Amino acid sequence: MMKPEFSDLLNVMERHARYDYVTPIDGLKVGRADQPSEVGHSIYQPSFGLVGRGVKEMMIAETPFRYAAGESLLCAADVPVTSQVTEASRSAPYLAIHLDIDPAVVADLLREQSGLRPKTGDTAMARKYILDPDLYDPLIRLVSLLEQPRDIPVMAPLIRREITWKLLHTQHGPLLSQLAFANGHATRVGRATTWIRENYAGTLNIPHLASLANMSVPSFHRHFKAVTSMSPLQFQKRVRLQEARRGLSSASTISAVAYEVGYESLSQFNRDYRRLFDLTPSDDAATLRATLSHDPGPMGQSALA
Repeated sequence: MMKPEFSDLLNVMERHARYDYVTPIDGLKVGRADQPSEVGHSIYQPSFGLVGRGVKEMMIAETPFRYAAGESLLCAADVPVTSQVTEASRSAPYLAIHLDIDPAVVADLLREQSGLRPKTGDTAMARKYILDPDLYDPLIRLVSLLEQPRDIPVMAPLIRREITWKLLHTQHGPLLSQLAFANGHATRVGRATTWIRENYAGTLNIPHLASLANMSVPSFHRHFKAVTSMSPLQFQKRVRLQEARRGLSSASTISAVAYEVGYESLSQFNRDYRRLFDLTPSDDAATLRATLSHDPGPMGQSALA
C-alpha cells in the first residue's frame, strides 16, 4: 500500500475546511480563508497546527513566525498570539488544521515508553518545522472521520493519541515532552493560566495563583511573565476582551458584554477594547454582525492555526 503524500492531506483538508474552523471532533479545527485577514488576537493553549496552503504571519508571545504551507507549529503553553493570514484567495484558499494537545496524554505516553526521553530544557514556548511525513496518514484519518460521524466518539481519541505519539518522535518531541513534567515551569504556570481562563470574570488572587503553581509570589510573577510574556493581570485582560468579542455579535448592549466579562467600568472596557482590536466595541459589533449574516469567512480567520 502506498504511503499518503502531502497532496492527499491537502485534498482532505480542502473538502472539510470551514470558514469558522468548527468541527464535531473534540479539539480539532479545520479552517480556510479566501482572502487575507485582518490582524487577530488570541491565546493558544497547548496545541499542534499545520498550514496546508497559504501563509499566516504570527507573533507568539514575543517571537515572530512566518507560518507557510507544509509547516507545522507546536505550542507548549498558554501563550498570546497575534496573527494575520497574508496569502489567500478564492482560487487558492488558505487551509489549516489546529489540534489541541492534552498534557495528560503526553505524560501517559512517556510513562508507557520508559525508553523515550526526548531532551528537555528548551525555553521556547513554540517551535515551527516542516511537517513530518509520518503525520500525513493519521491526520488524513482524523479529518476523514468527519465523513463518518458514527465513528468519531470511538476513533477520534485513538487517532489523536496516535498523533501525539508520532509528534514525540519528530523534531517537536523535546518541546512537546515539557507538557509531561509536573514540575516544569510551563506546566506549573499552566495551572494558573487555566484557572484564569475558567474564571476570567472574577478578581485575581495572586497568592492563590502562586499556590496553584507551587511557587512563591515573586517567583510566580517572574515565571508567569517568562512563559506568557504577560503579567497575570494582562493575561486576564486579554482573555476578557477575547470573550467579550465572541459575545458582541449576539449581545443586546455593549455594557452587558463588558459587565459579563468582569469589567466594572464601561469607559475602561471601551479603551482596552479599542487598544487591542483597533475598533470600538460598537463598531466591531456592527462589523461582526454584518459578517455573520453575509459571509462567514473572516470570523474564523484571525485566531487559529
